[in-house]
Amino acid sequence: MKEVRKMPTQPAPGAQSILFAAPHRSMFFLGGVMLLVAFILWTLELASRVGLTPVLPWALPPGWMHAMLVLGGVFPPFMFGFLLTAMPRWQGEHDVTQSVWLWPWRFLVAGWAVVVAGTLVPGLLVVGLLLVLVGWWGVGRVLRRVAYNDNPESLHARLVWCAIASGGLAVAAWLGFAISGNGIFGRVAIDIGVWWFMLPVFFTVCHRMIPFFSSNIIEGYMMVRPRWVIAVIIGASVLHGALSIAGANALTWIVDAPAAATALWLSWKWRLLPSLRVPLLGMLHIGFAWLGVGFAMSAVQSVAALSGKALFGLAPLHALGIGFFASVLLAMVSRVTLGHSGNKLVADRLTWGLFLGLEFVALMRIAAEIVPPSSSRVVMLIAVLGWLAVFGAWAVRYLPVYLRPRSDGRPG
Repeated sequence: MKEVRKMPTQPAPGAQSILFAAPHRSMFFLGGVMLLVAFILWTLELASRVGLTPVLPWALPPGWMHAMLVLGGVFPPFMFGFLLTAMPRWQGEHDVTQSVWLWPWRFLVAGWAVVVAGTLVPGLLVVGLLLVLVGWWGVGRVLRRVAYNDNPESLHARLVWCAIASGGLAVAAWLGFAISGNGIFGRVAIDIGVWWFMLPVFFTVCHRMIPFFSSNIIEGYMMVRPRWVIAVIIGASVLHGALSIAGANALTWIVDAPAAATALWLSWKWRLLPSLRVPLLGMLHIGFAWLGVGFAMSAVQSVAALSGKALFGLAPLHALGIGFFASVLLAMVSRVTLGHSGNKLVADRLTWGLFLGLEFVALMRIAAEIVPPSSSRVVMLIAVLGWLAVFGAWAVRYLPVYLRPRSDGRPG
């Protein structure tokens, strides 16, 4: 008898190789880890303010450090993962190869690991932020090549790239703050990070994607995606940032009011209420509605400042940060994760419940700026504990997905 030779079997791909199978996997995983680490540190800080835990030995004032970690280390990896996956498709290009996005990811991981250590250990922040800047430059370099190809419909891609470049300026400002300790650098970093980087990216992605997703689901949907709204809202965001940097916050109502009206008009035209019948779509619409609310609160705050009244505190900023940015992030990242893992594009009860929990967190954090000062710290602590509960459960549900192959057997 002839000996039957068995063909060698291919070993199953390990979790590490699966994590690097697509940019969204690696970037989302980093974002999920940073999200938990940054807010665990902030929870400990808020708990210390009400006497529940010892005071942490922050290398810089804790409020500044919190803003640095959130604006630079929590949201951007999710944004990079989405854009490295979606932007080539917007531009009619092939997927970005691993060789061009993996090394920036490694610099971002190393950089934020050192920065997190540097929040408590003096001298490490500068090194960590330098590493982050190199990784940021690497991602921006890839996205610039994709955005500036020959596609005539490149407006969204190019706007996003300009915002990413502005985000690099914010990281550079944080670096200046770490070197000098001058709070001016920190204030400039926050204004650039929110108004020139985060808001333009989130709005541009919503402008491109929400009408597209809605047209496939809402019966009789009429796509409304005028370009003039981009000029109004992104223009308002950039001018708001410039006025804030110049210390002219009492004048931001001039741009905030028309931006609020435009954003709320878009929510209506994009059909917020019918979208709620499909939770995965409704999450995006609810998140976007916070943009109009945030701009409106900012406009009222600015008008009050004209008469010397301090109104709302940081509430408008958190209406944008938690209401708009975090809600859209949870909705969009959950959607991408489900779609690119071979699962159905359906938000299960857990995901929908976590999203509603996040809306409660947004309301609580806004309330913390309105309640009497004696209660503010407690309400802030409740809000951050709610954030950790929401995103802790989200991480348990979704982070393992990035370590498993697609359920349909396809690559990526």
